[in-house]
Amino acid sequence: MRELLTDSVYFGVMISLSTYGLGVLLKKRFRLAIFNPLLIAVAATIVLLLTFHIDYESYYEGAKYISYLLTPATVCLAIPLYEQLSLLKSNYRAILLGILSGVLTSAVSVLAFTLLFHFDHNMYVTMLPKSITMAIGMGITEELNGYVTITVAMIIITGIFGNMISEWLLRCFRITDPVAKGIAIGTSSHAMGTAKAMEMGEIEGAMSSLAIAVAGLLTVFAAIIFSWIW
Repeated sequence: MRELLTDSVYFGVMISLSTYGLGVLLKKRFRLAIFNPLLIAVAATIVLLLTFHIDYESYYEGAKYISYLLTPATVCLAIPLYEQLSLLKSNYRAILLGILSGVLTSAVSVLAFTLLFHFDHNMYVTMLPKSITMAIGMGITEELNGYVTITVAMIIITGIFGNMISEWLLRCFRITDPVAKGIAIGTSSHAMGTAKAMEMGEIEGAMSSLAIAVAGLLTVFAAIIFSWIW
């Protein structure tokens, strides 16, 4: 069975799409945040690889083709933003300040945890881009000599949890403005959170899409500055 699976060039793609499809079905059936399709896909893929003793390289040989779609998918998020351009112009000051505060909060929290748990410099810079899109985060970590694979894992985990708990957190803090919702989600949990923002509404999705790009650019500068602190 192991050889049958790994010998196929479509193995990685098949597993990725099948497990994600399972997650979508579970989410529609139970409507619970814990049944996040991406979380289900990650967990199910890990179980399959461990069960059949398949190494990651064999899986990634086919799954890597899906990752090629990451950048164009992120660029496509500009479409809902364009549709809400007038709203962006009328609220640009609040939007920029909101994104900036989110980026600084993320960097300060990483510094706080680094001091608390006595992480070394390489691990510290590895965590700085945890809340931005993977395409930018990997580049930042490489430039700062961090651990790229750990950065990828942290970005995925941040996005999954953002997708799962963002709606609940917004209710807890009684945030009802759609612009504020979108900015908060996009700044803290990048594209995965934006998927949840788009479920909430067009304005939330558009503002979250904007936050991904702006937060990514601001994090480049914030990561460089904060890398000098520790």
